[in-house]
Amino acid sequence: MNKIKSMFEKVKKIKHLYIYLAVIVALVLCGVYYANFKQKSNSKKTEVSTQETTSAMEYVKFLENKLSSVLSNISGVSKVNVIITLEDGFSYKYATDTETKTIVSGGSETTMTTQTIILVSNEPIVEKEIYPSIKGVVVVAKGAENVKVKMSILEAVETSLNVEPNRITILS
Repeated sequence: MNKIKSMFEKVKKIKHLYIYLAVIVALVLCGVYYANFKQKSNSKKTEVSTQETTSAMEYVKFLENKLSSVLSNISGVSKVNVIITLEDGFSYKYATDTETKTIVSGGSETTMTTQTIILVSNEPIVEKEIYPSIKGVVVVAKGAENVKVKMSILEAVETSLNVEPNRITILS
């Protein structure tokens, strides 16, 4: 019992003991928080990539259905099937905070600019959603053997999707 008391007295004599203890507790808490944050961010990345794939597929289906509907209204066209392929998925422009620092050393001046993504509740703020670009379009339609009908289909696809004619294939 005396050993414990003498040890406690020695610890009490250490200058700034509370500061040391506070620093140690803060480091432990930071380590736990960082480990927990790392796990959450990894699971969110998987969730986002799955969500992006799904939304890209939904976007393609929406475009294919809409284009099929429009093309089937062209005179001489029936039984329309459309396939659209994308270059990439959706991309996003995030809100950022820009900080510029000027460092002067030895008569030379260096300017450093850093950009940090702004987070709200650990989620980035999306400034702009950029739709995927279309890689190609295939249209299979009854009546496309007629050159005039084929040109009407080509013009409709070109205009509605803003795709160059060399990326569009029309088959009967």
